Amino acid sequence: MRGFAVLVGLCMLLAACGDTDLNGRPFASTTPPAASAPSPPTTTVTTQPAPTPTSSAAPTTTTSTATTTTTTEPPGELIGVELELVAEVGRTLAITTPPGDPRLFLAGRDGVIRIISSDRVVEEPFLDITDRVKSSGVEQGLLGMAFHPEYADNGRFFVLFIDGSDATVLTEFVVSSNPNVADPGSAREVLFIDQPTDRHNGGMVEFGPDGMLYVAVGDGGDGGHHGQKPDTLLGTLLRLDVSTPGMYTVPPDNPFVAGGGAPEVWAYGLRNPWRFSFDEGHVYIGDVGQADREEIDVISLEEAGANFGWIYLEGSMCFRAPECRDVETVLPVIEYSHSEGCSVTGGVVYRGEAIPELNGTYFYSDWCRGWLRSFRYSDGEVSEETEWGELEPGQVNTFGVDSNGELYLANWEGVVWRLVPVRAGD
Repeated sequence: MRGFAVLVGLCMLLAACGDTDLNGRPFASTTPPAASAPSPPTTTVTTQPAPTPTSSAAPTTTTSTATTTTTTEPPGELIGVELELVAEVGRTLAITTPPGDPRLFLAGRDGVIRIISSDRVVEEPFLDITDRVKSSGVEQGLLGMAFHPEYADNGRFFVLFIDGSDATVLTEFVVSSNPNVADPGSAREVLFIDQPTDRHNGGMVEFGPDGMLYVAVGDGGDGGHHGQKPDTLLGTLLRLDVSTPGMYTVPPDNPFVAGGGAPEVWAYGLRNPWRFSFDEGHVYIGDVGQADREEIDVISLEEAGANFGWIYLEGSMCFRAPECRDVETVLPVIEYSHSEGCSVTGGVVYRGEAIPELNGTYFYSDWCRGWLRSFRYSDGEVSEETEWGELEPGQVNTFGVDSNGELYLANWEGVVWRLVPVRAGD
């Protein structure tokens, strides 16, 4: 089944709750925006795919035997993409899968993790920890999930959530003898972080290509005082070694092991990081802004200790002067104003097989406006900025990929989509 949908949000996921947003601005949360935001001058508005790389062309191949000849036809010309409905479930905040596993795991905001197998939702939840997860605040709930790189052998996975005390908790679980059901009694708390408020609680967990577990943590919404304090765990991207079950150690090559910050911290200066991902030695981070700027940051994994600038900078603009002129920071590769949106949802780089023409393209969204945009990043430069104007996914909570690299996204209304090609002759 293929189709498009314009979906309605209830309140802003990362930057508002109730009648006003976190900055005190009136917020109409019961109706969707009447129209898509205007594109910036540098953005190309199109539904056409990026040019097909030469290396991605699928040649015609012929296999001959003494009696038969089999020909594999190349795919038809790509004329566009669309969103294919996969499932309608609860509000999914994380989409992930164990390495090489054909199943898709959906971590719900309420604390229920479900499995999609062969495009069908498995009736029994993989894990239900609703009794441990607090989701009353719009930025709270089960925020992230990550499978250990050796999950097939050790059955270990990690979830990040807000508990009843409003703290951020990283907990490890193990799968049971039934591969579709985790053992709730196997829970081991790995990390506990007090939160000053129920705002800016953005968070996510993901294993990097180095085998370390990275944890994104918002600044706690206390006026932004933690962003430029690397000695705290708030407003940071943490890097942990979880090789030993039930605990973490600090990797010896973390940037602040010798001092100058908390040893767990890998990068800092983030306000409310909402979804990050890895691709070819880089990390992409969507960081939700405050007054007027939303941003996507991209840095090499060799840039440990990076400062993304908050609270001195919002995007590339001074937010707190004159301090903004006195600190070395990493500037975003993409930013946009609140005339175009108000809460960025960071995404993923497409590396699937179904649409090789889009190989290397990073997709992201804005939770308030519901548009879908993309760009390519190479050699420190952004190119092929695209707005996919005919795709209307609704208020996108999160992105994810399956074991084949195909791209999925989930929205506030509980719909999970898959990005699929539209080809000549389909």
